[in-house]
Amino acid sequence: MHAPDPDNTHPLPFHPRTAFLKNLITRPTIEVGDYTYYDDPLGPERFEEHNVLYHFDFVGDRLVIGRYCAIAANTRFIMNGANHDMRGFSTFPFPIFGGAWRDAFDPAVLAAGHRGDTVVGNDVWFGMEALVMPGVTIGDGAVVAARAVVGSDVPPYAVVAGNPARIVRMRYDEETARRLLAVAWWDWPVDKVTRNIDAISGTDLDRLERAE
Repeated sequence: MHAPDPDNTHPLPFHPRTAFLKNLITRPTIEVGDYTYYDDPLGPERFEEHNVLYHFDFVGDRLVIGRYCAIAANTRFIMNGANHDMRGFSTFPFPIFGGAWRDAFDPAVLAAGHRGDTVVGNDVWFGMEALVMPGVTIGDGAVVAARAVVGSDVPPYAVVAGNPARIVRMRYDEETARRLLAVAWWDWPVDKVTRNIDAISGTDLDRLERAE
């Protein structure tokens, strides 16, 4: 038996609501790793339009999602284009509506509020309707609870929930997390992953570290 083909957009027969997400990405400012999937009863094909919001080419920020992530329906990523200048009395974006107001447009003012790229590690699980704010980094192995609003960085193997999202618990102690990050099984060739799925899905870290 061979591993699933990461280039197969719909890997589950008769279940088109689930897709390996990288095959649906057309924007050069979005990068998704192999085997990361998105599930949506209304169709995963809308991901770029429906789930990645305020992502404008002139801003230049990137959304990077690693391998083997599970993304539930209506998880959304808010990008830097959503920001408004808060240094004056009004936050209203006058220049975008053109006319005489466009004279007030200053790209440097907008750029000053940008928080950089949004980066999601590997093997991250997003619950339904999770919301990720601009410039956040979510570490490998993290879990983001349903409807969590992630406004700050999430450490590897943390479980976060709430609005704003807070660490509910760590999945593993610091030493175990360090060893798991050193193994980095998501970087293995897929044939090695396939041979060692029991170890990857199990709880014996020594066995995982010995995997060949």
